[in-house]
Amino acid sequence: MSIDVSAWRGLAQDADAERTAAEATDRRSTIRLRRSSRALLGDLLRPHRRALAVAVTLLLLQNAAAMAGPYLVMLGIGQGIDPLKRGDFTVLLAVAAGFALAVTVEYLGRRGFLVIVGRVGQDLLLDLRQRVYRHFQRLSISFHERYTSGRMVARLTSDMDSIAELVSGGLDTLILAVLSVVSIAGILIVIDPPLALVALLSFPFLLWLSNWFRVESAKAYRRTREAVALVIVHFVESLGGMRAVQAFRREPRNQEIFDVVSDEYRAANLKALNLIAIFGSSIKLIGNITIAAVLTYGGYRALRGEVGPEVLAAFLLYLRRFFEPMQEISQFYNSLQSATAALEKLSGVLQEQPTVPEPVRPVPAPTGRRRGSVTFERVSFGYRADRLVLPSLDLHVPAGQTVALVGPTGAGKSTVAKLVARLYDPTSGVVRLDGVDLRDLSTEDLRRSVVMVTQENFLFSGTIAENIAFGRPSATRAEVEAAARAIGADEFIRSLPDGYDTDVRKRGGRLSAGQRQLVAFARGFLADPAVLILDEATSSLDIPTERLVQRAMQTILADRTAFVIAHRLSTVLVADRVLVIEGGRVVEDGPPSVLVARGGRFAALHQQWADSLV
Repeated sequence: MSIDVSAWRGLAQDADAERTAAEATDRRSTIRLRRSSRALLGDLLRPHRRALAVAVTLLLLQNAAAMAGPYLVMLGIGQGIDPLKRGDFTVLLAVAAGFALAVTVEYLGRRGFLVIVGRVGQDLLLDLRQRVYRHFQRLSISFHERYTSGRMVARLTSDMDSIAELVSGGLDTLILAVLSVVSIAGILIVIDPPLALVALLSFPFLLWLSNWFRVESAKAYRRTREAVALVIVHFVESLGGMRAVQAFRREPRNQEIFDVVSDEYRAANLKALNLIAIFGSSIKLIGNITIAAVLTYGGYRALRGEVGPEVLAAFLLYLRRFFEPMQEISQFYNSLQSATAALEKLSGVLQEQPTVPEPVRPVPAPTGRRRGSVTFERVSFGYRADRLVLPSLDLHVPAGQTVALVGPTGAGKSTVAKLVARLYDPTSGVVRLDGVDLRDLSTEDLRRSVVMVTQENFLFSGTIAENIAFGRPSATRAEVEAAARAIGADEFIRSLPDGYDTDVRKRGGRLSAGQRQLVAFARGFLADPAVLILDEATSSLDIPTERLVQRAMQTILADRTAFVIAHRLSTVLVADRVLVIEGGRVVEDGPPSVLVARGGRFAALHQQWADSLV
């Protein structure tokens, strides 16, 4: 059954699945987002205020030097080579010296500005990149479960690139163009007010055109950011699931979806380019018409002796410089809009708050390891507000006890484990560790005290020793190897080409599923938590490897509280206590042998397992 392209796009953009404040479309949210992006920019620029003040000073000097050119031309014509007078060669020399000085100041000002702005821009990008990455790590699991990895990649790549392009490629031109337009408008009024009045007749058209371009380009470039995010989302997810793609011959359909989202990205860029073409050509047209009008009116006044030729020449030079920056603004405004849209996306991510916040005043951690007593007090929880997974759970697990959670899929077993690890907070009620509400424990204390080993057994690129030490980075090599021996992984590790220094490659692809699980077990064992959670942690093991792990389970689970979630009853039988969960409620509770003898639900599961071994 194929997925319709529009349906996939809807899933990729759906608010329930991926929306942050950056994807909000209502006007109030958009205004709030723009305010937050401006606040973010101000916060990023605050440490560089002095450097920016120097840069602005240099830019003003550069602009003043650039504005001196036409005025010097006016002086040279009027006082140096006026055909009605004898002229003055010394004036020409002074004008030439003034030109040389103006060019030098303009060069030094621009060079200094670019150096300072370049340094500030790179520092700003580094700060922003670190903030976003740090914030991604701080956000709760609920955010990462609904926000795709492709969108995370888009935030840290294409969005950052858009901001970097503005900072390094067009910011100085954009600012200087704005300064030139303002400066020249004032100079024109000073030189000759009547001519300036004729030139300023074009202002209403320029203002309307600029406002139209600002509004339409903002929409267009926000759309390009959304379109490129869809391309990245599909690309990352398709390549990340390449095994499933090839196994189910999904390549043609994935190519079809990629072609559609890529074409939408192309169309979004074409829309933006068309806006630039209209704006740039319109500015050129208005400029030429204005120059023609000024030349006609100015020539008429010059013939009547109301204005000198030097004034008309300088006026036309300034007027030409007035419209050239307007065209440059159109060329670089796309970078500004693209960077603005990118900053809004990043600001939206930074607005996201952890659903599992750090306590304001955490309870001090004990000097040694916690005992590991876990208590649920009238706990209810649901991943959605309209559907509770756990209606009301009361449970006490004494320190050092191994509890197995069994029951049908969706009964709430993994939810219990996630609440113990505080990946989520209860909707109501309290989960306590050694009598302390988990919400009052610092994240560092909690992660040191509670460790979860899941069936995903995620391994990072690097050596086996580094992956085991992930559970306790300060561990020595001897401690890493001791942890591997304790769970029975030492033998297969030493048989590898480089032993503990063997690179596991991407996601542990060099190891089998069972070997990856053993490394994950060793990682959890090395962390030495007070509470260990095994969530289907033996599901990927073959029978010989499972037996190897079973022999090590007594060592792994000794002297600590453990929650074991498994469908394989061979794993469950090592527990001190079994909880049968159905519909988020504990329907049976007791030692495995007692529940088997009682003849209830667990006994039926045990019989089914025994029959499967025959």
